[in-house]
Amino acid sequence: MISSSRRLLAGLCLGVFLSGAFAGVAMAQQGQKSDEETAEEKAKKDDEWNDRTLSLKKVKAEGPCPYVKVLYDAARYHEFKDNKEASNAAKWTGEINGITADCAYKGADPIQVGMSIGFSLGRGPEADGQTKIYHYWVAVTERDTTVLAKQVFDLPVTFAPGQERIDVNTRIENITIPRADISVSGSNFEVLVGFDVTQQMAEFNRDGKHFRYVSGTEQK
Repeated sequence: MISSSRRLLAGLCLGVFLSGAFAGVAMAQQGQKSDEETAEEKAKKDDEWNDRTLSLKKVKAEGPCPYVKVLYDAARYHEFKDNKEASNAAKWTGEINGITADCAYKGADPIQVGMSIGFSLGRGPEADGQTKIYHYWVAVTERDTTVLAKQVFDLPVTFAPGQERIDVNTRIENITIPRADISVSGSNFEVLVGFDVTQQMAEFNRDGKHFRYVSGTEQK
């Protein structure tokens, strides 16, 4: 994989490297919101979510940004007791429900990417305890080809007693993508996001199945 990446990033010892591509990652979990949050709180969080005046704006990108998207096969997380795909067997669920991203670069400088990721997470009747550590990854690729760098992140959440859903926004900064020269623009790269899923979960997603635990109270 590394050898193929060097075709694009000639002159670099490594195409894109983890220590550089994710150096100084600052994850700011902007809080967990319950279903009972006020309209004012929701509006404030929406403003924060849509705020694009990030530090990256201080350096205007001189070309297109990398494509940033969720990998379909890893967009949802479903964990069932005994692998039984049913509401009464649900343990933990998750869905990546939105990404906003920005970038900055000039001349032959590396591309700097920052992103905010929105998660909807669920706790089913077969969940063990109130706390779950989800795992998700961010990968930098040559567009539609080689994975250049990939890093897995922890997303710990604690559900309050009786709480079955949590929405979380997470911020990642300082994803750095080196370039060989000024002719290599951001459009040569993709930044992909997904849950760390099993093969069975990936097939569940690939088959187009959708599942979100709905409590008895919500069904009424």
